[in-house]
This record gives sequence, C-alpha cells and structure tokens, in this order.
Amino acid sequence: MAVKILSVDDEMDLELLLTQYFRRKIRKGEYEFLFAHNGLEALAMLMKNPDVEIILSDINMPEMDGLTLLTKINEMRNPAMKCIMVSAYGDMGNIRQAMNNGAFDFATKPIDLDDLSLTIEKAIEQINYVHAMQKEHQQLESLKGDLAVASEIQQAILPRVFPPFPEDADKLDIAASMNPAKDVGGDFYDFFRIDDERIGFVIADVSGKGIPAAIYMAVSRTLIRATGIKGGSPAECITYSNKLLAEESVDCMFVTVFYGIYNVKTGEIVYCNAGHNPPYILKPGGEVVSLPISKDPIAGAINGLVFHDEHIQLQKGETILLFTDGVTEAVNTTFEEFGNKRLEETLAELSLHSCKEMIEVVRADVASFAGDAEQSDDITVLALKRL
Repeated sequence: MAVKILSVDDEMDLELLLTQYFRRKIRKGEYEFLFAHNGLEALAMLMKNPDVEIILSDINMPEMDGLTLLTKINEMRNPAMKCIMVSAYGDMGNIRQAMNNGAFDFATKPIDLDDLSLTIEKAIEQINYVHAMQKEHQQLESLKGDLAVASEIQQAILPRVFPPFPEDADKLDIAASMNPAKDVGGDFYDFFRIDDERIGFVIADVSGKGIPAAIYMAVSRTLIRATGIKGGSPAECITYSNKLLAEESVDCMFVTVFYGIYNVKTGEIVYCNAGHNPPYILKPGGEVVSLPISKDPIAGAINGLVFHDEHIQLQKGETILLFTDGVTEAVNTTFEEFGNKRLEETLAELSLHSCKEMIEVVRADVASFAGDAEQSDDITVLALKRL
C-alpha cells in the first residue's frame, strides 16, 4: 500500500513541487500525497485519513502553526506517525523546539528535495519497524490470552472437588494441588474410582516446560486415566501407556509417573513407579519412611518396555504423600535446594493433619524457603490417608 504523506504549508507552489519530484513513486503507488494549508486543515484531514503516516509541516503558518500542530499530533499517541518539520534556515530556535517536542526530523527552506527524499525513506524505515513491533505485540497479547484459556482448561481437567469420594469419606482422606511455574505446566495428578473397592491415583511430571509440556501432560493424563479405569494392574496400565506415548514421541519427551491402586477396604496399595520421586509414608507417631527408589524407567521414551508392580500395606492413620521434583528442587536466592531432608522434617510434624492441611503446609514451607527466587518448576503434591 502507498505511504500516505500529508504536506502542510501555506505556500501553494510546494504542492506542484512535491508532486513533480515524486511523480514516479506516486505513479507506482508507493507514495500518496495529501495537502493542507494550515494546522486546522491538517487536523481535519487527519480525521478523515487516519492512515496518514508522514506529515511534512511548515512551522510558520496562519490560523495554527506547525509547533501547535505537532502538539496536537503528539496527543494522538500514534508511534507510527512521523513529523518532518520545515522552516527557514535561520529559524533554528523553532526547529530545535520542534525536535525537542518529538519531531522525527527537519528540513530547511529552500527545500533540498534529494535530501527530503532520503529523510522520507528514513522515516518509512522507522514506520515499518514500529508496525512490526505492533504486530509482534498483538501476537504476544493473543498468545497471552490463549495461555490464560489453556491454563483454565488445564486446571479444569484436574480433580478439584474434595473429598472426591464422599461415599468413602469415613475410610480415606485424599487431596492434591498443582501450582505451575508458568501459565501452563507439565505436572499433573489424578484419582478415579475403578470399582467399589479400588481407587486409582496418579502423580506425574512431564519433561520440559510451557506449552509443549502442557500438551504432553494432557495426552498422558487422558491415556493413563482411560487405561487405568478399565481395572488392570498399574504395571499393565503404564506398560500400555508407555507403548502409545513412545510410538508418538516428539522431541524425545517423556513423563515420570507414579500410579497406584488403593483398596478402600484393606488399605493395600498396588503401584507402579515409572522413574518418579519415591513417595513418603507418614506414620501416626511422626515417623517418615520413603518408599524404595523406582527400578522402572521413565515412560514415553523407549517403546517395548515392561513395567512392574509393587505392593505396600497402608495401616490405619498412615498417609502416603506423593510429590514432583518441583518441591525438593525448589531453590532460594542463593540457589540452595529445598531438598528431601527439609521435606522430611516438615512431614514429620504433619502425620495427624488432614491431607489438605499437609499439602498447604508443604507448599507454604517451600514458598517461605524460596523467598524472592523465581519458581523454576511446577509444584505438585498428592496425599492419601487411610482413616
């Protein structure tokens, strides 16, 4: 599209001069000239032609001079509009004032049209740069809006109603939370009823951050839930999920997963740990015991792997607490990690608390330790207590 240039000058011969000198660019559709004879006419023309991007304005004009016009243009707050001021060579005081007030450049009379042409080209370069930045800003704003919606969707797919199984509220307490480091995260948790006696529960941590991790998180969560709800063992579920994830692997992404099936009547937990942090068992007396480190690898990276089941017995009053490495690897302003020892010390005081209270205390302790340090990873905690 043609660059629109508004010439504002009370000397009529300037119109003929400009149209003659720039006739080739006008014919090619590169430039389009508009003409006004004072500041008031120029403002009226700008109202009708808001796409004018270069204003070539004389300083000394009747009714409204160029400096006043420049003030009015500044009030429009259009960074892509560039003003080139024109005045007599000896009028350096006004020219200096115009430059201080935001004029892009100036030309002196009699106008050197070759020099003016270069000035206009320089202004067009700046205008194109501003447009590019505005476009990028709009894209970023659009992306920001999309991320906000994605964050809402991600939080919506995670269980948020507690207690989730009111029919068994006298047998177990369960709660969880996920706090992403960015707008969207790669951690997730889930729990679902398999049958009258068994409840599945999951915590997982996807490699990477941001949008790719969030998409992989949604796929992994849906796949594990859809497979687990059929009632097979945790090992069967993770083996099948690993197969599908590995077949469709992009950029070598993977996920660490702890998937357990809790028997409401007996307190037995059958679980499969695919490279995830070992959970803790909190005993009523304050003892904190870590489960063995997983012998199974991460899920989604290598096809054909076979995963294995493990068994533990949860006694009455005991809690199993699962977490992602965003808890233990949280750092403070001196880059010191929160660590497993601090987490164990915190958990030792929480055995008699509800699952929701446990999670709130853990998150508060991590936040207090980190202080002003930026959160570098998603923080997810899940707790299940046998009542």
